[in-house]
Amino acid sequence: MFSIGAKQTPPKVDRIPYIPMLKEDNVRQGFFEHGDFLALRDALPDHLKGFVTFGYRTGWRIGELAGLQWNQVDRERGTVRLHPGETKNDQGRTIYLDQELQEVFKGLWERRIKAGNALPWVFLNADGTDRVKRFDKAWKAACQTAGLGVKLFHDFRRTAVRNMIRAGVPERVCMMVSGHKTRSVFDRYNVVSDTDLQLAAERQAAYLETQAGTISGTIGKLVVRK
Repeated sequence: MFSIGAKQTPPKVDRIPYIPMLKEDNVRQGFFEHGDFLALRDALPDHLKGFVTFGYRTGWRIGELAGLQWNQVDRERGTVRLHPGETKNDQGRTIYLDQELQEVFKGLWERRIKAGNALPWVFLNADGTDRVKRFDKAWKAACQTAGLGVKLFHDFRRTAVRNMIRAGVPERVCMMVSGHKTRSVFDRYNVVSDTDLQLAAERQAAYLETQAGTISGTIGKLVVRK
């Protein structure tokens, strides 16, 4: 507020005091393992299954999914686009749908045509009269049924980032898909799990074994030459 006041004409304040920033202690570390997601999706009503599948795979914010319209979907090319101004960071982005998501969108489109529904939104509520908005009760019930405890839809965002990184997708590309603008925020979402740490140890051990084999082979060749 002080900074905004200082930028006014004329300035509302003549100086900006030093205000130390408090340390964040509410940063969540939640994410979904793939089996957790499948159990959750199975427990959700049918009209939400495509919605959560898209969120799980792309890491898009819930508002971005809820507002998605068919004129943003190119079904022939298999792409979905958010225009500048439709995202939290005001930057547009385009993603390509994988095979599963293409099937999701194909099913949603066919259902729309069959019902003669002219609504512009991709994801509709159970009776098809409006777009998907809040589904807190259905989400909570599905989490309980799947035995997942307390989970947030926003946990998909961390999960998608982690899965793309683990799949070898370059970080800059991950940021373009999920819509992260700054590296500092992106790093907060790139959550490391115990499984990741175990996998790192296994990969390092495998690498060292190959190096040991290379050294042994080199020594053996030297002995033969002597």
